[in-house]
Amino acid sequence: MITSTELETKGNLFPGEVKAFDFDGDSITFSTENNVLLRITVLRDSILRFRYATDGIFENDFSYALDKDTMHGFNKFQIEEDPSFITITTSKIKCKVAISNLKIGIFDLQDQVIVEDELGFHWEENFEFGGNFVKMNKTSVEGENFFGLGDTPTNFNLKGRKLSLWNKDQFAFNKDLEELYKAVPFYTALHTNIAYGIFFDNSFKSHFDFCQDKRNEVKFWAEGGEMNYYFIYGPKIADVVTSYTSLTGTPDLPPMWALGYHQSKWSYFPESKVNELAAKFRELEFPCDAIHLDIDYMDGFRCFTWNKKYFPNPKLMVANLEEKGFKTVVIIDPGIKIDADYKIFKEALDNDYFCRRADGPFMRGKVWPGECYFPDFTNPKVREWWAGLYKELVGEVGVKGIWNDMNEPAVMEVPGKTFPRDVRHDYDGNDCSHRKAHNIYGMQMARATYDGVLKYSFPKRPFTITRANFAGGQRFSATWTGDNIASWEHLWLANTQVQRLCLSGMSFSGSDIGGFAEQPSGELFTRWIQLGIFHPFCRVHSSGDHGNQEPWSFGEEVLSITREYIKLRYQLLPYLYTAFHQYVEEGIPILKPLVYFDQEDVHTYYRSDEFIFGNQILVCPIQDPHVQGRRMYFPRGKWYNFWNDEVVTGGKEFWVDAPLEKSPIFIKEGAIIPRFPAQNYVDEIEIEALFLDIYYKNGNETSILYEDAHDGYDYKKGRYSLKTFKFRGKPEEIIIQQHKDGKFLTSYKHLEFRFHGLPFEIEKAYVDNEEVSLESLDYNRTEKTMKIPKMFDLLQFTSAEKL
Repeated sequence: MITSTELETKGNLFPGEVKAFDFDGDSITFSTENNVLLRITVLRDSILRFRYATDGIFENDFSYALDKDTMHGFNKFQIEEDPSFITITTSKIKCKVAISNLKIGIFDLQDQVIVEDELGFHWEENFEFGGNFVKMNKTSVEGENFFGLGDTPTNFNLKGRKLSLWNKDQFAFNKDLEELYKAVPFYTALHTNIAYGIFFDNSFKSHFDFCQDKRNEVKFWAEGGEMNYYFIYGPKIADVVTSYTSLTGTPDLPPMWALGYHQSKWSYFPESKVNELAAKFRELEFPCDAIHLDIDYMDGFRCFTWNKKYFPNPKLMVANLEEKGFKTVVIIDPGIKIDADYKIFKEALDNDYFCRRADGPFMRGKVWPGECYFPDFTNPKVREWWAGLYKELVGEVGVKGIWNDMNEPAVMEVPGKTFPRDVRHDYDGNDCSHRKAHNIYGMQMARATYDGVLKYSFPKRPFTITRANFAGGQRFSATWTGDNIASWEHLWLANTQVQRLCLSGMSFSGSDIGGFAEQPSGELFTRWIQLGIFHPFCRVHSSGDHGNQEPWSFGEEVLSITREYIKLRYQLLPYLYTAFHQYVEEGIPILKPLVYFDQEDVHTYYRSDEFIFGNQILVCPIQDPHVQGRRMYFPRGKWYNFWNDEVVTGGKEFWVDAPLEKSPIFIKEGAIIPRFPAQNYVDEIEIEALFLDIYYKNGNETSILYEDAHDGYDYKKGRYSLKTFKFRGKPEEIIIQQHKDGKFLTSYKHLEFRFHGLPFEIEKAYVDNEEVSLESLDYNRTEKTMKIPKMFDLLQFTSAEKL
């Protein structure tokens, strides 16, 4: 009888016994009897890189994923040798390399297993294309769980799933689809309250099996390239995610307007329709900051052109929209129409900037303009040229954002809906086929776009969004989950996918609210808005084939409810902006799945409906039709109902009421939540007072508030304000300390406090250790509000009993 292991290993090659090893600074290199090299590099005490070569020679060490500014350094690098193992020890982990077969085991300093090789590294020659299929099999301990892999449209916990990463245009995609728009070969594993991550830095089509074929085995492999992966130790999921994000990078802060509400459709044209749309938003006082123009604004779908019949004076239109508080965002696709009279086509043709097939002809494919050629964005000269093309759109017309689509790359009417695999790419001087470049094509287009928008937006900040991406692409662009469907299942998927993207380093993400394909009911649209206001990127977008999807298209009730939720989004912008600051500076995801928030609670491992927005707001969207409530899981601690201040003690499930106008939102006790007054768009009014909602806790809690000019780069010169609020509550007293950093001076004159859940009546107040009258603070005993000078260091409020 042939065992499953024998079937799996048939035709595969293995490293064999270690014959020698060399130590060089931060690395140790092993060579084996079968001419295999393994180089283990210590990047940090918690991050090890494993790199294998099957013919005794490493490839050129090049990666699009890694951030060039990532920090390296460690406290300890110790090597010990015995007859069976060579052990590498850092200040956090031990790595044992078996001399007999090069298998790896990684342990914590108490010798508890974190992860071990099962078959370990092996490979199989690829006779069709050359090179190897490179493979890795690791053991999985009982009860292990897995999270990550970008926008994969499946259950949040990946245990028992088998998935592939090959960027693909998937219109109206289904749940559990194996291939979608992004390739993020990074996952976090959790067992026995220990978390670790694996980042497989290989851009070929890759595959992951999380205990589907064998219940105690994890496998990942790629159809070419090197076995090159990073092990990232926690032991907290938060440590793994921030370490991975620091490796692959974060974006600069976006302009605050980009965090507002966006309205999009395929397509808004002609200009009169766009103006009617803008006027309707302002007439109804429905907040909106950006209007997106899809492909019909172009002349025959030619990129970087305008259809002058529909848009006779785009510069004037864009300026008029901006006067009303609207930023214009336009779409740009990679396909360049084959047209000898088309300037962009002629420039690329003359400079040999288009991709070619293996035997020399240009890569030709059909997309919206018809037959097209495609720039090779892996060539730095092409990226520089592409960036320069934004001079007119951004620098002269005044467009404020660019939306890259169809960049998987998507090609119509061909097998696989993308480039043939023999297409050649420069790959920044590492000439290769499309098999290697496919997954990074969209990322490099987004990079070139970002460079152009950055250049011609300056001194303002750029805004770009891309559909296709690879690990590290978050440095250049926001993203969304693509061509979804107006269905309740896709509302659930949107929730799960954006949480997964945030755990994969791509926090600036969202979904097409309401669904791109088909038409939502008013109820579904409302519930999707109630989710979408908590996604970092908040945009309604639809195909337009099935009906209108503007907020007023579903009747007065839906308009009224959704308007209030979008207003809530705008009120919470200082809170979201602060969360974005933490993401940019520390790699902390903006949305936190419950397992990230409390990995010690095993009940969170399969919960994906609920999530933490920022650090202190618990959200549980309604994802089923015709319901007036649901059961939701509350993580440990105490949580205030946002609507009525009732307090729930977590660690278990509770029923929560949720009529159509009330989505479940809860606030962590002790939190200090900043709010703006209502606005129709960012910076419509000068903020005269910042509101702070203060939720009482018998204990301590820390909250932060980041502020700057909302655009531009003065914040990089120290002109920002970072405030840390330390709350300490007692039965008869609360104390709030404020620590300030940065040189930015906020425009508002004072803070307006609103206290929630106070167990006592405030009778005495002290500002910076000096007693002040409650009347001087405009204290309202009924509303529990008061005005506080913004520059305080210490506040103390006490009850009569305390006196």
